[in-house]
Amino acid sequence: MAKEITPRSENYSQWYLDIVKKAGLAENSAVRGSMVIKPYGYAIWENIKEDLDRRFKETGHQNAYFPLFIPKSFLSKEADHVEGFAKECAVVTHHRLMNNPDGSGVVVDPSAKLEEELIVRPTSETIIWNTYKNWIKSYRDLPLLINQWANVVRWEMRTRPFLRTAEFLWQEGHTAHATKEEAIQEAKQMHDVYADFAESVMAMPVIKGSKSESERFAGALDTFTIEAMMQDGKALQAGTSHFLGQNFAKAFEVKFLNNENKEEFVWATSWGVSTRLVGALIMTHSDDDGLVLPPKLAPIQVVIVPIPKPNEKILEVANGITTKLKSKGISVKIDIDDKKRPGFKFAEYEMMGVPIRLGIGMRDLDKGVVEVARRDTKEKNAIPLANIEDYIENLLVEIQDNLFQKALNFRKERTSYVDTFEEFKNVLEDKGGFIYAHWDGTAETEEKIKELTKATIRCIPLDAKDEKGVDMISGKPSKNRVLFAKAY
Repeated sequence: MAKEITPRSENYSQWYLDIVKKAGLAENSAVRGSMVIKPYGYAIWENIKEDLDRRFKETGHQNAYFPLFIPKSFLSKEADHVEGFAKECAVVTHHRLMNNPDGSGVVVDPSAKLEEELIVRPTSETIIWNTYKNWIKSYRDLPLLINQWANVVRWEMRTRPFLRTAEFLWQEGHTAHATKEEAIQEAKQMHDVYADFAESVMAMPVIKGSKSESERFAGALDTFTIEAMMQDGKALQAGTSHFLGQNFAKAFEVKFLNNENKEEFVWATSWGVSTRLVGALIMTHSDDDGLVLPPKLAPIQVVIVPIPKPNEKILEVANGITTKLKSKGISVKIDIDDKKRPGFKFAEYEMMGVPIRLGIGMRDLDKGVVEVARRDTKEKNAIPLANIEDYIENLLVEIQDNLFQKALNFRKERTSYVDTFEEFKNVLEDKGGFIYAHWDGTAETEEKIKELTKATIRCIPLDAKDEKGVDMISGKPSKNRVLFAKAY
């Protein structure tokens, strides 16, 4: 099975597509640019969703659901917002089909034109803020902390499963606050939630920072981002949190009476991550033999494979191990399919990225051991059956930590600091990865660098130290370095 995967060194893009297909994560659908998420891929997304949903609720947020369709006029109310999404919108113009008079099928009924076109949700700020004006009247109604799990449509022309599709799944938080300070604190808090999730659950190190003005979310005053490095050295924006100021409140007349009985506009945030995180997992950890998953997100953490095939004694031991592991909250599968040979199963579960595989044969049982193989390093060891559940529990933690450290070491190796544009171009061409360089803060210089190299400012790191220098193109003063990279 591994031979069916294109090596990363040969064609990274094809390697990615091969893993998506061979690991059974997703496939292309009949609708151009859209994907079918298969059960195993969806199980990974469910694990992501479950952990994040718990975090959102622990920080005081509630889930709700808002309409898929948005009146076109709503998008006209916030100028920057509509400009940012106008080219990606799918538009519903009619509400009915009819049989074609020539008998060739169905056609749009020309008499069923909508009075006002509907936009298929690219993001929900407009429909949500139109709703909030009915929910918020007084300071007693604030803060309003709402999240929704939904699908959105952005009409992408160049698509890739999970990373960029015309329709994708995500969550979007939308909150309203009485003060600017509260709203900024909310945006920063959710930024921290995303960063901790990425590192502690996905085992994916990220750089926390704020976007340059030209890279901010449409309609935001500030956008906080987490940026991860993939194995080809490109950056991937893994999550964003936005301080929206009062822009949407003013556009939709969302006001409240403060405790002095004076009317004010509320302050807003929005924040979100999507199924793009599944793509991030693939490109952060996987290898030429298939998917590699951090244990905390693996749908199957341990698979037990009888050798050569199950018998009563082997199944008794396997079931005993399973019971003990499940009592520790570890997900286990016993593969009793006797139509497949053990070697095929080993390759299959390696392809699927299952963190730990146990091989149980009669020879092993006679010695009181089982074979334990870990996916991340490919190591195999004979481990005593006594207290095997404690060994596996600790090994899962070790694998999780190892994947994070491996990714962190890779990022360090592919991170550079440059002072001149010549250095910048050479590093980008020869090494790639993250590049820290001085920037004069102007959109003109930012655009020129992008035009000449296709590299963008991924973020202005929150931990950036004051370091006076000069912009590598304009020669103008710069107070610190920003993070550049080519990106997905």
